Amino acid sequence: MNTTEIKGNWNELKGKLKQQYADLTDDDLLYAEGKEDELYGRLQQKLGKSKEEVQQMISDL
Repeated sequence: MNTTEIKGNWNELKGKLKQQYADLTDDDLLYAEGKEDELYGRLQQKLGKSKEEVQQMISDL
């Protein structure tokens, strides 16, 4: 899933992530234009996964 697809479907993806990982907060999932790396970093830290694992997880949703 590329950045454009993530931007277009972010609210849906955010809901699915929160269902799957209950410890994620709205602040963890705050998406800001041009700050994709920060988002991935927050998810990596919170979930204990690599950037590639986080990207794959989001793609699989």
